[in-house]
Amino acid sequence: MKNSIPALISITAVLLLTCSTMLADVTLPRILGSNMVLQRNHELKIWGWADKGEKVTVHFNDNVMSTRADHDGNWMVLLPAMKAGGPYNMKIRGRNILELENILIGDVWICSGQSNMEFPVGRGRNAEEEAAEANYHGLRLFTVPNNVQSEPAGDIPGGEWVECNPETVVPFSAVGYFFGRDIHKELKVPIGLISTNWGGTVIETWISMEAIRTVPDFREQVDELSNFDVEKAVAKKRAELKTIVEKYAAKEPGIQNGHAVWADPDLDLSGWGKMELPALWESRGLEGLDGVVWFRRTFDLPADVARRGVTLSLGPIDDSDKTWVNGKKAGETIQKYDQDRNYQIPPETLKAGRNVIAVRVEDTGGGGGIWGDPEKMKVTSEEFEIPLAGEWDFRVSPAELSLDYMNLIGPNSYPTLLYNGMIHPLLNYPIMGAIWYQGESNAGRAYQYRKLLPLMIGDWREHWKEGDFPFFIVQLANFMAPPKEPGESSWAELREAQSMALSLPMTGMAVTIDIGEENDIHPKDKQDVGHRLALSALKIAYGMDIVYSGPVFRGMSKEGRHLVLSFDHVGSGLVCRDRYGYVKGFAVAGPDRVFHWAKAAVQGDEVWVDCDGVENPVAVRYGWADNPDDLNLYNAEGLPASPFRTDDWPGITAGK
Repeated sequence: MKNSIPALISITAVLLLTCSTMLADVTLPRILGSNMVLQRNHELKIWGWADKGEKVTVHFNDNVMSTRADHDGNWMVLLPAMKAGGPYNMKIRGRNILELENILIGDVWICSGQSNMEFPVGRGRNAEEEAAEANYHGLRLFTVPNNVQSEPAGDIPGGEWVECNPETVVPFSAVGYFFGRDIHKELKVPIGLISTNWGGTVIETWISMEAIRTVPDFREQVDELSNFDVEKAVAKKRAELKTIVEKYAAKEPGIQNGHAVWADPDLDLSGWGKMELPALWESRGLEGLDGVVWFRRTFDLPADVARRGVTLSLGPIDDSDKTWVNGKKAGETIQKYDQDRNYQIPPETLKAGRNVIAVRVEDTGGGGGIWGDPEKMKVTSEEFEIPLAGEWDFRVSPAELSLDYMNLIGPNSYPTLLYNGMIHPLLNYPIMGAIWYQGESNAGRAYQYRKLLPLMIGDWREHWKEGDFPFFIVQLANFMAPPKEPGESSWAELREAQSMALSLPMTGMAVTIDIGEENDIHPKDKQDVGHRLALSALKIAYGMDIVYSGPVFRGMSKEGRHLVLSFDHVGSGLVCRDRYGYVKGFAVAGPDRVFHWAKAAVQGDEVWVDCDGVENPVAVRYGWADNPDDLNLYNAEGLPASPFRTDDWPGITAGK
């Protein structure tokens, strides 16, 4: 789950952001603009940059406030708290005049995390139907561009507020949209959603330097970041790539004057290397390479298959590709490192006999290449199939290698980078709360996550200076193959760490253990995720009298051979979704700490658990696996029970 978009800044961009005060015109941060939602019932900050001493006046909703830019050119006015409403216009007057339109007053929510929060509406379940229905004047969307910064930034490099409609919703965070949509429909107030996320990122990159420095595990990295030398790092990267470039790079690029010369089916391949695919090229001798690598392979077709066309399937490609067959463009996919490539090749492109595939792969950081399940690499047409996994020719395109700052520091290179670039610039913008979907990238360090998640929540709350604003977590969904026997699980330990964060005030969690997919770390059902988050918000943030959580383990007692489990949040009662009444997913262990599958049944608001193979049961676990298959314990309101364990025996990520 690596990053899907490159860092969008360079050293020059950093200077532009920090030196914007040198401009004569009054300027605003990107987050302030037409179509925005400002937080209701909260003093509002309007800020920006101007010449030293320049008078700036803000007109908004019958309020007129003036100030002067300070010695460094920074200015800010404070507007009084306002009730929900709009649309309004805003005028900012200095030497120039800025006019913002169609502004609403309502509630603003941060939507942050990694790729499951980044996952857009357009790739989810019922995408076309959901997009067609998404006409909401009172729902506004803002996507923060990916932005790595070694120091806290004053602004972000792009982004704009847009009204939610069938076009603007397609690329927006699906979890964020469905969450905001449910709240907007229920409360009938404007909702602003700020999507600030980056696929494949670890939690420590979202925490401020002063906070993450308090964790001994990260002090060395923080000190290294403080002393980071860009020129030295570039020189080191060049030296590391020199051997690779000398061995595998051609003197000319693969595309010349707009023509893909390396896609020519009759190209001379002398000087090309061989590589077994699928694989990330870092594991095949191209360590540390960020840039462009071309791959080629031939396949033979019978005449009847060539006449009817084929589907070319390559699996996922990290990050972007352009693909040709017999020199003709077959398709391209940009910045979708985890998306399978399936291109339809028409008969007029194909030949009976030898055909040539050429794939230009561009990697912007981290791992790169054609990777994934070998069975996904194939050419198919009806019953006809040719596997493509195996040996491919490859060549590095030296003119397109990345050897600058953007590829030296990725979002996970050091702690605090995304806090600096994608959270800090938003801190003056008042919010109602935040939703968070992240953890996959920290699953191998789940015990450490017990510290990091509460640390991040407290860190954001401290820096926003709005008290304990509501914060809602998505617990990791089920993923990977279900286990045949009960055992240990890093993902289960990460879910446990997420649950522990609920000890903080004004927090809630959406349990998604029933809507994951075995073969896809990005489950398509984001509607239920957003809905369950919205239930937490409606209860905890807005005080509605509703059932917002599924059953949560409360305690255990013993009745003979049975372990009797009690629960909070049973709602209208416990429900077992099984025609025979057996609750699945329970395991029991004795003093030997070896777990065995157990029988379980709902009795009133309790679950009674028994296991013939355990004479003296002392511990029970529920849903304790990466993918606990077919869990079926819910409350009557249809919300699933959260996985849990009654023991505190050290897990497999303890100490990592």
